[in-house]
Amino acid sequence: MMLSELQSLLSAVSGIRERSEYEHAALDDNCLGKQTLSTRTLSLQRLSELYALDPGVPLFRILRDLWNVSQEGQPQLALLLALARDPLLRMTATPVLNTAIGKEFARQEMTDALAEGTGGRFNESTLDKIVRNASSSWTQSGHLQGRARKFRQQIRATPAASAYAILLGYLQGIRGHNLFHSPWIKVLDLDDLEARERADDAKRLGLLDIKQSGSLVDITFPTLLTGADKELLYGAD
Repeated sequence: MMLSELQSLLSAVSGIRERSEYEHAALDDNCLGKQTLSTRTLSLQRLSELYALDPGVPLFRILRDLWNVSQEGQPQLALLLALARDPLLRMTATPVLNTAIGKEFARQEMTDALAEGTGGRFNESTLDKIVRNASSSWTQSGHLQGRARKFRQQIRATPAASAYAILLGYLQGIRGHNLFHSPWIKVLDLDDLEARERADDAKRLGLLDIKQSGSLVDITFPTLLTGADKELLYGAD
């Protein structure tokens, strides 16, 4: 997930900037603290794959809008966007999230999920590397704790991360109350009631809007989605 590198880069380039400014900060200013140009380039490439680093990509732009709402939520935001963009990381979600809180994480279950999800196209050493990287990502996000042996722990979802998770479900076409139990909400270790409570917190922060009539719930994102975003979703009027 490269959380520390992402935090360094977004700290060095404040606000919504063009992709070239992220490149300049990473390669010329060496805000990532890498020793050689080649390692800077590789780090920037991987960060770009995971997060886009381009305000023209709505999911990155929205993450950037939410990034400084709270430092506590940054690992959760980073994980959600990385999951949205990285299919291999996404394959590792079920083994992690299905591990009971406090129980030791079974690394073999992640290996098996990746082997099945990729149709066996990776050899054992490649799978082992992917599992190590994915385990590190889930540790950085707070879902796993430990070094050689990792144990599942529950994260405390922030309002900003909850708004982002709800938005990811919304962009997939999920609507109404179903947004409170989407796969993205599960990533944040929230049940329906907790998700609604975090959504109300997000509403108070102006991150989304909730209207309810009886059992019907309507959630919109007036401050996070631009007119261009809505046009992509619904087409031009």
